[in-house]
Amino acid sequence: MIGLALAPKAPRGEYPRPLLRRRDWVNLNGEWEFGAGEKRVFDRTITVPFCPQSELSGVGQADIGDVVWYRRTFDAPPAERLLLHFGAVDYRATVWVNGEEVAAHEGGHTPFTADISRVARDTDNEIVVRVEDPLADRTIPRGKQYWSTKPESIFYTASTGIWQTVWLEPLPERSIAGLRIDPEPHAGAVAVHIETEGRKSVSVALHGEEVGHWSGTQSSCRIELAQPALWSPETPNLYSVEVTLHDRAGRHVDHVSSHFGLRTLEARDGKFLLNGEPYFQRLILDQGYFPGGLLTAARDGDLRRDIELAKSLGFNGARKHQKIEDPRWLYWADRLGFLVWEEMPSFHQHSAEAERRLATEWEEAVRRDRGHACIVAWVPMNESFGLQSVEPDVAARFLDGLYHFTHDIDGTRPVISNDGWEHTHTDMCTLHDYNPAHALKRRYSRLYTALDAAAHPKPLFLPGYEYGGEPLLVTEFGGIALAHSGGFGWSVAGSVDELVETYREMVEALTQPGPVEGFGYTQLTDVELERNGLLTFDREPKADPDVLREITELPKR
Repeated sequence: MIGLALAPKAPRGEYPRPLLRRRDWVNLNGEWEFGAGEKRVFDRTITVPFCPQSELSGVGQADIGDVVWYRRTFDAPPAERLLLHFGAVDYRATVWVNGEEVAAHEGGHTPFTADISRVARDTDNEIVVRVEDPLADRTIPRGKQYWSTKPESIFYTASTGIWQTVWLEPLPERSIAGLRIDPEPHAGAVAVHIETEGRKSVSVALHGEEVGHWSGTQSSCRIELAQPALWSPETPNLYSVEVTLHDRAGRHVDHVSSHFGLRTLEARDGKFLLNGEPYFQRLILDQGYFPGGLLTAARDGDLRRDIELAKSLGFNGARKHQKIEDPRWLYWADRLGFLVWEEMPSFHQHSAEAERRLATEWEEAVRRDRGHACIVAWVPMNESFGLQSVEPDVAARFLDGLYHFTHDIDGTRPVISNDGWEHTHTDMCTLHDYNPAHALKRRYSRLYTALDAAAHPKPLFLPGYEYGGEPLLVTEFGGIALAHSGGFGWSVAGSVDELVETYREMVEALTQPGPVEGFGYTQLTDVELERNGLLTFDREPKADPDVLREITELPKR
């Protein structure tokens, strides 16, 4: 129609919750009113879901302050019930709809939801969000976000406020509140747990062909699969799940979609086993920062591209470092076949409140993501961040508590108590080692030299704990920067050829005959002042990808 002014398409328009999908939803991303400071003032606009420190937000202000405000209006879609979802808001959020407080949430990386059915009207609804993120408070789990307004060394620009999708979900009066899928790979079956009452039906399909079906009134069912097919990076078979809620007349009341993969994980006898076979993990350290958006990718395709780029360099997985990533990245890891170590962002100053904050948010993250086939390890802590000044027994109590706490939430995956060193109980012994290739070759030729405490910057185990035959992986090494990069690296190469040769020597050292069962190279991309990626921040390879892939895939001898 000529002359019709069309509203621009909202950014990040893909469905934001891949493990519990519905057909109907309303994306609230796009232009919001915005202000900073203790007073509720809206003197500019911002593009959600990008944080105000980022260019894509339209604000681009690093010194935004500790408190920010958001406001927008919306018309409610037809619904008997209406939910308002926030993918992630950093750090402490309070939400009002039409002047009434509907939600308060603490935790910068995990989602929260408000039922706004009672307060929403048909048109002209107002959402106001107040976000508090005290930059100087180092007891907040912030990971690689620096606690100053300028990045420094290995720490990056901080993020404040909304940084994942905001959306509305219209529901019927009776609906499916939640879904948990427990694959049973050994039995070729799956258990499905549905949070609702009434008659349900479940259909499971593989590559578009139904392989299992169930209907009944129970809250849980078990379905034997006609075509058991295992998931791995080489064969990422994913089953689709369709769950329908019916009324007494058999009519459809609600419908959700999900997916799962069949695969087994074990860490025993010094080996990591995937689907019952020893599997050498070739991981890349991935910080999850993106051009223009900082923690938020500009497009869903950018999340997919990072995985495809890592795979093109020969890596079969990533240790997502100090970040609980957007669920869409996990969706693509499931779909493309990519192992993921999920790691909780650390606090940097210890207190009882810091422990509580981290444990609470970590539980939310594990519960959100435990349905993803791609996740093969949980990492609640890294390098004793925030624990450097406490007594060893205090650190041990907290770390070992996190280890067992994580297993209580999800007993199907290995848990690493403290990636890098100072382990308590742990399912894999993971070491960080930025020494040159000749030192790596000497150290990792034998188990006793690999575990020599004198060769590492910190004790490998805290007092009262010791190595018990766990698989040994070097989950950080390398960090090679080019000499002309102008930034930080753990080592420096004078040319691209020297970078490639140094990388080859390091990988050869870790794949020689010996105890190492996997590695994690630092890192995928440059990020701000840290210039030790195999790719630039704009995702351009620094060396021939085919050559890098050949090195990464060197066989374990």
